[in-house]
Amino acid sequence: MLEEISIRIRDNFETKDKIREEGLKISREIVRECRIASFALQGKDFEKANRSIDAAGRALKKLKSRFEGHADIYHAGFVEHAQQEYSEVAVLYSLLKEEGKIQNLPSPDELGVEYAAYLNGLGDLVGELRRHVLDLIREESFENAEVFLGIMENIHAVLMDFDYPDAITGGLRRKTDISRSLIEKTRGDVVNSIQQKKLELAMKSLESRL
Repeated sequence: MLEEISIRIRDNFETKDKIREEGLKISREIVRECRIASFALQGKDFEKANRSIDAAGRALKKLKSRFEGHADIYHAGFVEHAQQEYSEVAVLYSLLKEEGKIQNLPSPDELGVEYAAYLNGLGDLVGELRRHVLDLIREESFENAEVFLGIMENIHAVLMDFDYPDAITGGLRRKTDISRSLIEKTRGDVVNSIQQKKLELAMKSLESRL
């Protein structure tokens, strides 16, 4: 009797181990496609970014279906990480493509990701938006820089509303704290750049009258 029980358990574990290895491979594929999309967005190559985001989305659906009936390994961590990466780049794509319009942001249900993963993806997104704001400052596109700074602040305000234990939010509090720090630095960069530009214009105006 004990031997029969042992065989059933071993068969179950063998199945889980195989599915886990497949899941890790698919998860790495998702993260890789998300990174490709992120780099493409930095170069404003929206077509390439969209292809990689679509590929990541298809892989994510495959990953989710593969883990049906195996909730224990589905929630082991690597699936959530892949969902966070996908959420981050999908929302970033929408924001950059729509030039800061937030009306059509993809929801977690539309992306097929867990809510905690989506929120953590938004937390990571703040860092990418800071990079974009700094690019806009270098281009002296201060009005757009202020728009994206406002989006960063909006994201932080939303994240602050989810004051729940880490077991529920997946460590969101830490990312919320980091986002606040990044926003403070970015606000300082925007304000200083605008003031510097005003000073330069004032100096040029003064020189022209002398």
